[in-house]
Amino acid sequence: MNKVKIHFLGGAGTVTGSKFLIETSQQNMLVDCGMFQGLKNLRLMNWQPLPVDVSKIDVVLLTHGHLDHTGYLPKLVKEGFQGKIMGTAPTLSITSIILRDSGKIHEEEAKSANAEGYSKHSPALPFYTIKEAERAIDLFVQRERDTWNPLSENVRFRFRYNGHILGATFIEMDIFGKRFVFSGDVGRINDPLLADPERPEWADFLFLESTYGLKLHPKEDVEAILIDLIKKTIAERGILIIPSFAVERLQTLMYLLWKLYKKRHIPNIPIFIDSPMGNEVLSVFENHVDWHNLSLEECKAMCRHFEIITSYKDTWKTIDDPRPKIVIAGSGMVTGGRVLTYLKQRINLPSTRVLLVGFQAEGTRGRQLLEGAHEIKLFGKYLPVKAKISHLESLSAHADQFELLHWLANIKNFPEKVFLIHGEPTGLEALRVKIDDCFGWHACIPQLHEVEEIIIA
Repeated sequence: MNKVKIHFLGGAGTVTGSKFLIETSQQNMLVDCGMFQGLKNLRLMNWQPLPVDVSKIDVVLLTHGHLDHTGYLPKLVKEGFQGKIMGTAPTLSITSIILRDSGKIHEEEAKSANAEGYSKHSPALPFYTIKEAERAIDLFVQRERDTWNPLSENVRFRFRYNGHILGATFIEMDIFGKRFVFSGDVGRINDPLLADPERPEWADFLFLESTYGLKLHPKEDVEAILIDLIKKTIAERGILIIPSFAVERLQTLMYLLWKLYKKRHIPNIPIFIDSPMGNEVLSVFENHVDWHNLSLEECKAMCRHFEIITSYKDTWKTIDDPRPKIVIAGSGMVTGGRVLTYLKQRINLPSTRVLLVGFQAEGTRGRQLLEGAHEIKLFGKYLPVKAKISHLESLSAHADQFELLHWLANIKNFPEKVFLIHGEPTGLEALRVKIDDCFGWHACIPQLHEVEEIIIA
């Protein structure tokens, strides 16, 4: 008899902070190591040590590079983790960029809070520093996709292509003869930049994300919506601000706008890309053309069409530029990054348009804007929202309910148990019912810090 313990340390009952510890007699594996975002009570949990002995974790396996799947890595190392951190080459490149950028932002926010006195903490401390991020990056070990990697006599894993963002995978793990499948974040079918996700064929124990467990993405005419917003921005001599995730979403927006210009559907309006992290990710796209649909030549031609901002000084030049313009800036849920500076200066102007793209988690400024907030708090001050807010949900990098069920439909066996993770309560419950109706599988919704014990004969 072999015992496997699953610790749900994050991404359980919520859509952020993914961390799943698989404890066995031979190896202890942590699948993803994300930080919590959104609601304050979730963010506060980032500051709490994990309720497990971190020094006994042997390896971290990363499904992809997003902050809610990787952002806790520096803290994990600080708490005593000394093992290897494994992922695909583009995932590790993107994670390195994200952790360094995040460390810098944490340091800058703490410095600003201390200087301006808007933090309740004295002194305000960064969640982690650039130096601490580097300590985690030093532990990175690249692994190829579709290749089985032994961790011990009875434990092995492999990464498989999953769409979503560059380098993203789901993880198949064989433990004492049973197949454990961790979906990570499942990508879209017919994504403009990425191939369709591969699908698992067998799963004894399945851990499935449920971000859009309740919803179907609307069938929007994305090009028509963008054209309309751009024409109105030009007519009003305003600014179209698009908060964007630096990875994949930014590149998708660039690709769509570039195509519209090439087809002469929009004029040559200035388009500024103000995301230092996003700029670095563009080079990852160029270095890993086998992971996406663009050729190297197309990548370079696309980038030449945009005005890439590299310094904060140029951010202010762009704000002061009187021309109608488009600005794409991080972050996608308006939780931090350069987009906050633009919004601080322009959110109170009716000539400003804000286009939210994709999922907006509970407790984020993006969700507040989406739900019609009349004011928004930026840098410690409340500002009136006079800008016009739009939303493009169909550009989400997450599979919707139909696509999640399609992803499951390739599984040939009857899973012993399905765990629904990485979702908000309504999405989790809706997907649980749908899986039961469609497949007759028993799905459960684990709670944060729950421990599931599995006995394998």
